Amino acid sequence: MSNLALKKLVRQLDRIKGRHTELVSVYIPSGANLGDVINQLRGEGSTADNIKSKQVRKNVTASLDKIIRQLQMYKKTPEKGIAIFCGNISEKEGGTDIQTWVVDEPPEEIKVKMYWCDQKFVLDPLKDMVEEREIYGIICMDKSEADIALVTGKKIESIVHFESIVPGKTRAGGQSSARFSRVREGLLNDWFKKIAEAANKIFSEHPEVLGIIVSGSGPIKEYLLKEELLHEHVTKKLLGTVDTSYTGEYGLHETLERSGDLLKEAGIMKEKKILQRFFQELQKPHGIAAYGLDKTIELLEKGSVDTVIITEDINLKIGDRDAYEFFEEEVDNYGSRLIVVSSDTREGQQFKELGGIGVLLT
Repeated sequence: MSNLALKKLVRQLDRIKGRHTELVSVYIPSGANLGDVINQLRGEGSTADNIKSKQVRKNVTASLDKIIRQLQMYKKTPEKGIAIFCGNISEKEGGTDIQTWVVDEPPEEIKVKMYWCDQKFVLDPLKDMVEEREIYGIICMDKSEADIALVTGKKIESIVHFESIVPGKTRAGGQSSARFSRVREGLLNDWFKKIAEAANKIFSEHPEVLGIIVSGSGPIKEYLLKEELLHEHVTKKLLGTVDTSYTGEYGLHETLERSGDLLKEAGIMKEKKILQRFFQELQKPHGIAAYGLDKTIELLEKGSVDTVIITEDINLKIGDRDAYEFFEEEVDNYGSRLIVVSSDTREGQQFKELGGIGVLLT
């Protein structure tokens, strides 16, 4: 299943609300024993017999039966796992309309095992797969070790790990204090250069990185920035520094946990920049910006659109689809891209007042 198809399904399921706790979500991770899962669901069916409401009990039991029959069609768990959603979606009290949706070719491996019955389907694992993920960089370091990593969504990938030979501040016996300090300072400078050279190379190979965070314990991370060893393509993306108690793998995760405000601000700045460009182009006699629903569709169908911009809280239907769904499909057909912006910034509010739909041309 493509990302686009899964996004559409997630939005469809997200709009469904059961009248009672009778919407069943089942996630089966890659590699799970299908027979064991089926037996577990049969056990849940027996537990459902204890539900007080006869109608809810009937609907939950019927949903579990449908899910079990669906799973019995597979010889084994699909390669990337499977998610099944089933339940009574009738909006009429006492009515029955039990529907089933299956995701057996997700874009990423399903890693969670879950059975849940509620008034809403559990969709967070699928939303994590299809959300637009921005890529950030981390340089996490102290005088002993350093990692340079890429962060995509919640996934951290360490690209390189170094360990240094910089000694501690306590000198070995027999060395003069001055000589020891000179040796240590030289090794420390070499350490900074090694980290900076790697960062310069890695981030030049990954221009898609939106921002870079330097982290670590103590003041040594600040020294790296003061030495001016990082190239301009790195320094212009620096978001700030974060204090961590660790380096290595724990330090990378700690950096991400403590960088919420920096990353949020980076996302806002990205929106502000594209909207500032939109308004600048709009003011030019022959600028490459336009706005309005009809104009946007016309230009998109001509194949002359680089970027479609829409406001996230736009309430507009195009035929039987909402605006987001419509443009998401259309940009895919015409090789353009879609950017959704909030109206929380001054530029975002201005854009919303223009109708909340616009384009930047190729």
